[in-house]
Amino acid sequence: MGTGEPENRGADRTGLVAGLLLAAGSGSRLGRPKALVELGGERLVDRGARILGQGGCAPVMVVLGAADTTVAGALTVKNPDWSTGMGSSVRAGIDAVPDTVDALLVALADQPLVTAEAVHRLVEAYEQGARVAVATYNGNPRNPVMLGREHWSTVYSMAEQDVGARPFLRAYSHLVTTVACDDVASPEDIDTVEDLARLSEVLKGV
Repeated sequence: MGTGEPENRGADRTGLVAGLLLAAGSGSRLGRPKALVELGGERLVDRGARILGQGGCAPVMVVLGAADTTVAGALTVKNPDWSTGMGSSVRAGIDAVPDTVDALLVALADQPLVTAEAVHRLVEAYEQGARVAVATYNGNPRNPVMLGREHWSTVYSMAEQDVGARPFLRAYSHLVTTVACDDVASPEDIDTVEDLARLSEVLKGV
């Protein structure tokens, strides 16, 4: 399945829940790859990987495409098909997961207000028996998303163009455990220069 190529960048821990950060896009509306954009002196790709690790994921994997870089403490996965959309990054990530991992926690690099506590709540849901879980904000399912290994092949087959796990979550909603995170995080994303400026101000007040 797919052509993801994992490269060890120093992640040496392996747990049951791996973190998968999708950071392959070119940021066409922003004018540069979002992975390399700095927010509060930290690149979005580094921030996202750090949050996944602090939330309890091991290893942390980062799917890259438009930008090629190293991410401290994370495994990087190159997605040569990144221009086709998010679906190819989900597939590249699944291809690269170590055999010992039982679940994936998928997050997006351009959502910097997702916190380690939100990630931790999804990991806790897994530890309490959930096999599919999604963070909700005001009752609306967004990211991150936790996926048990037995569902990866279905997610893989449904992840196309610019969608990731969303088609799976809709088709198999009866399997989904919802985890409220609106008190500790936000799914706001960075698409434009204006978004970047606004979220920079938000983070200054945190």
